Amino acid sequence: MPQKNLRVEFMAMTPDALSLIYAAFRQCYHAGFVADMWPKLLSGEVDPEVQADFVSKTMESGHDSPVEHVSFTFAIEGISRACSHQIVRHRLASYSQQSQRYVAENDMDYILPPAIAKIPEARERFEQFMGEVQSAYSDLRQILVDHGRKSKANEDARFVLPQAAETKIVMTMNCRSLHHFFHLRCCNRAQWEVRAVADAMLEICKEKLPALFTKGGARCEQLGFCPESPKFACGKYPTREKIS
Repeated sequence: MPQKNLRVEFMAMTPDALSLIYAAFRQCYHAGFVADMWPKLLSGEVDPEVQADFVSKTMESGHDSPVEHVSFTFAIEGISRACSHQIVRHRLASYSQQSQRYVAENDMDYILPPAIAKIPEARERFEQFMGEVQSAYSDLRQILVDHGRKSKANEDARFVLPQAAETKIVMTMNCRSLHHFFHLRCCNRAQWEVRAVADAMLEICKEKLPALFTKGGARCEQLGFCPESPKFACGKYPTREKIS
C-alpha cells in the first residue's frame, strides 16, 4: 500500500496543430477558402514562424475561439480521488478514469498531502488510517465474495475508500479549455495537488505548441494584475483596484 507520486504524460495532440489554428483564424478574416491554402501551410510555403506570430497576436486581441479546433490528450497518475473530482468539474473535456468498481483495491495506493507529511505525528496517524482502510476494504470485499457477490464485491466494498485513494485518468481538452483550466488551476489560490497537475500539463503544452501557450498560466500572468478581490489576492501581482 505505497504512497504514489504525480506523473503527467503527453499522449497525443491534433496533427498539424499550428497550421490548423492559423487556417481557422485566417478563415475569419480571409475572403477566400482556406482549404485552398492548406497544402501551402503543410508544405512550409507559409513560414511556420509567420503562422505562429499571427496566431499569438490574434490571441492577444481576445479572439480565441478558433483554438478549439486543436486538442491535447494526457495520461495522469498519482493523483487522489479528491483531485480528480476537481479536474472533472471542467466540463468541456473528455475523461476516462480508472474504475473502483472494476479494479480491486487489494493494495490501495494513496496520496500523502505535504502538510501532513512534514509533521511526524500527523503522518503517522494518516498512514495508520490508510492501513485501517485497507484492512476494512479487504475484509468487506472477502465477506461479500463469500456471500455470493463475486465480481460485484468491489462496487460495495469501495464505499470505505478515502479521498486519498490514488487514481489514474486520461484527459482530453481543446486548447481554449486548456487556457481556462490553466487560468484557474495554475493560480496560487488553487489547491496544491491540482495546481501541480496543471503546472505539469502547461509545461508540456509550452513545449508542443509554444505559439499558443508560452504566455499560458494563471490569469494574472497575462493581465499583469490580480483579477481577484483584495481579500483573495496572493500578493504576487497588484490587484485591479491598486492599478486603477
